[in-house]
Parts: sequence; structure tokens; C-alpha cells
Amino acid sequence: MRLIFIMIAGLFISNAALAVEIEYWQYSYKTRLDAMDKLIEQFEAENPEIKVIHTNFPYAQYRTKVAASVGAGVGPDVVQLYYGWLHDYLKAGILQPLSMGEFPHNKIESEFFPMVGNMKVGGEYYALPTAVRSLALFWNKKLFRDARLDPEKPPKTLDELVMMAKKLTKRDRAGNIIQVGITMGPINQDHNWWREVLVRQFGGVPYDEGNEKVLYDDAAGLAAFKYYAELVTKHDVSVVDFMDKGEIAFKAGRAAIHIDGSFVLSTFGRARKLEYGITELPEHNGIKANFSSYWVNGITSKASGEKRIAAEKFLKFITSANAMQLWLDQVGELPARISVAKRADNQIHPECGPFIKGLDYAFTTNFYSESAQRKTVVDMLDRILLLGMSVEESLKIAASEDQKIIDEAHIQ
Repeated sequence: MRLIFIMIAGLFISNAALAVEIEYWQYSYKTRLDAMDKLIEQFEAENPEIKVIHTNFPYAQYRTKVAASVGAGVGPDVVQLYYGWLHDYLKAGILQPLSMGEFPHNKIESEFFPMVGNMKVGGEYYALPTAVRSLALFWNKKLFRDARLDPEKPPKTLDELVMMAKKLTKRDRAGNIIQVGITMGPINQDHNWWREVLVRQFGGVPYDEGNEKVLYDDAAGLAAFKYYAELVTKHDVSVVDFMDKGEIAFKAGRAAIHIDGSFVLSTFGRARKLEYGITELPEHNGIKANFSSYWVNGITSKASGEKRIAAEKFLKFITSANAMQLWLDQVGELPARISVAKRADNQIHPECGPFIKGLDYAFTTNFYSESAQRKTVVDMLDRILLLGMSVEESLKIAASEDQKIIDEAHIQ
């Protein structure tokens, strides 16, 4: 009997030693980490020959850690990255294309939302998402009641948004705003709300079809940016980065309306005494628009041989329909597969439903440098508020800066 036990134990040790070990990296965000741990547990149960090491880093350090590690031939085999970083990662040689055998292009293009096409460069797909995001409007029902507004009727149009925000803004005796009608933060999601939503609702498009030329420096772009800037300069219903970040102000009950992505659902859901609703973004002149973004998972240039095979198995698993439903339930981010997003229960979900509906008319900016292109919008508003520059002049400068970023990316 003892001999049999020793043989079984030896076999177990031998199998464990033979297991292929791969590393998966993502940035630190508790709900994402917990969800991925569950997926890894399920994957390893189905694939006992593969061991996945789950590593995470604070967001501020994440990109630097990835670049340094993969460049040195160590670190992740499967890596998470923001879709807007793709061109930077390709230039750095961090990613390798997904194999056609495991990830047929026709299946990707028929089963995933079209925005995933941004991950195709030079005829090759380099990454796939587990989940996608869109924007929606959050409103504080208590503050609506306090302002004698119907707490079940959020703004449906941009004009209604301004009208309600005026009633929802509060000031102290010195005239300082102590409660904003709507949050403003171009460094967060407002740069996307302006570029892909407001510009389109005022009749324009941000870039040409090939995403090579800036087009928002026209009458439509000017009208869109004027609307956004006048929330501060004319209507006086907000303060940029009130309480440092709109998300914080809304969670604290000091902001009545907040536009953000589906990823904040878990944050607001944990806020005690925060009575809020979620609805689709306000339309303008009958035009609906939304912005969608996503984090993707790609296989690094470090993965080769049996590690690459294991990495592709893992990537297929975490981008499967079951994984996407778990991610929606645990993290609040939306399924990247159309069939999962369109499930009846998901469509009518009181929190996720408005975000999922927004995917039907969402656009995704194909950033050449997400951080640099976001900064053009931040600076565009700062020049007006801090330097007193006209909306027209500041918009022209922003468009020129943005075009330069695009042109330099093509040269490289």
C-alpha cells in the first residue's frame, strides 16, 4: 500500500513539474483581480497541464513594468493593455500576432462588436477583449428631489441637461460652488464624451474614415466644444475636477449628474446611502451617440514554443462567452461578444442595461497615442479657463496638436 502511495505521489509531483507555466499581467483593480482569479481557477481545472501565474501592478507603474520586462525577455506571456496603447506596444515590439488557426478572423469579425477591429493592424489581430465599456449618465435621485426635480426623470437631451444642472447647482454665501450640477473632467471620460459623442451630435465627425486626418476643427466641432466649455464659462454649473475627480464628487453626494464608463459601477455600488440611477447619454437634435473603449489581452513576444500554445489556450478561455458573463457579473464591464451582450437578462439589467444599449451606437477612437491625444483636450479647455483664450482659437491649436501626433505616428 505504501508503495502505491509513493508511486501516486511521485506521479503527481512529476505531472506538476511537467506543467507549462505562463504569466498573466494586469493592473491593480480589486474587482478585476478577483474576477481573473476565478477564471484562472476554472481554466486550470480544465487544463491541469498549464499553470497561470497572476501578477498585477499599480496603474501608474504598469506600462513601465511591462515594457521593461518584455524587453528583457521576462515577465508576462499574456498581457492586458488598454486598446489605445496598441500602436505604442507594437512599436516597442511587445506583442506578437494571434495565430489564424486559433483565432480565425472571420469568427472575430462576426462574433465580437465591430470596435474590436481596431486590434487588427497590417492584416493581423494582436489582441482581444474580455469586456468592453461604454458611457452613460448617472444621476443622484436625492439631489433631484431636493431641487424639486422628478427623481425618476433624468435629462434626455443636452438642453434638458443644462436646464436641470442649473437647478441642481448649489453655492455658499460667498458664491462658491459647493455642489455641482454636472461633473467636468476632460482628463477622465469627458475627452471621450466631447470627441466621439458631442462632435457627432452637433453634426460632425472627429476624424476621417482612415483616422489619419483631424476633422473636428469645423463648425460642428466648434459648436460641440462651445457647449462643453459653456457649462463652466456661461452656465456656471460645474467646476473642472471638482473634489479632484468627478467620480469622487458623485460618490460623496456633491455632484448631481455624472457621465462615466461602466467600470465605475462597482465603485458606486459600494457607496452607502448613494441613491442613483443610470440612463443612456442625452441626445441632441434626435442624434444618439456613445463612446466605447476596452482593455484587451495579447500574447507577448516573449511567449514561444509550448508557452505560446498555452498562452493561446488561456487567451481563448478568458475571451469566451462564459468568461464574459462572469466578468459582467463580477466587474460590471460589458461583454465583448454580441451574443452575450444581447442576452435578455443583460439587456434589461437596471445598471448594465443602459451601457449595453449604448454599444449599438458607440464609436471608438483609434488612438495613436491615447495619453497625448487626451492631453490635447485637457489643454484645450485649460487655455479657455486659465488664459482666457477664445473657444475658436483653442480648438484650432488642439486640432493642430492632434494632427501632429497622428502624422508623427505614421512617419514612425
